[in-house]
Amino acid sequence: MKSLFKRLPPSVIALLLQVTALLLAALCVRLFALHLGALLFALLLGIFAAALSRIAGLASWWLIIQLAFAPAIVLMLTFEIPSSFFLLAFIIMLVVYWSTFRTQVPLYLSSNKVWQVLETKLPDTAFNFVDLGSGIGGVLTYLAQTHPHGHYHGVEAAPLPFLWSWLRIELEGHHNCTVHWASLWDCDLSKYDVVFAYLSPVPMDKLWHKAQQEMRPSSVFISNTFAVHDQAPHESIAVDDLHNSTLYLWHM
Repeated sequence: MKSLFKRLPPSVIALLLQVTALLLAALCVRLFALHLGALLFALLLGIFAAALSRIAGLASWWLIIQLAFAPAIVLMLTFEIPSSFFLLAFIIMLVVYWSTFRTQVPLYLSSNKVWQVLETKLPDTAFNFVDLGSGIGGVLTYLAQTHPHGHYHGVEAAPLPFLWSWLRIELEGHHNCTVHWASLWDCDLSKYDVVFAYLSPVPMDKLWHKAQQEMRPSSVFISNTFAVHDQAPHESIAVDDLHNSTLYLWHM
């Protein structure tokens, strides 16, 4: 099933699996003569949809969406929740996650323990650092304080995290930090001594190719948690945090 769907966008796959789950749930009700209320039927549909999404190889956050989608509709209709509530929720999700449905790179925030390990891998002399997908600016502002001789740059495509990080940098007075609202694919990596990313498994091979093409000799590429397929890191560091993170380092 994975090979069948691999060329389709995840959102299209999710919709097809919802339809398939609906047919399976209806078939189960018919075959086993089940008497289910609307909510129980929706839960059965959601379980089928989540299971099919797992088989199809969708990312873990899609499983949650698939499980909750039909029950959420039933609850909305049952309690007559105003449609404006869901419009507002959609707008908030849009400005936070922006193109996640296309890139499959959600908003991940590195832990404080990752920051602490990361700072031990920075040069002792002046350097340029970039965080690809910098979120709300936690990595940038922390390192700017602990290693003020560095220059820190963030690239973030989602509007709300970008605005949050920009305000954070300005209000806290980090003069050695900048953040740009842009795609990481438009960032010229040749400018940086250290390139850091916390993305998802999906873009890592493409990002590795970009790093090989653009990064200078002696620069360092660091990925939080997600490795590059068939490209062993020069160093890996396990981090004792809630997510059991691992930092992977490649010396270019």
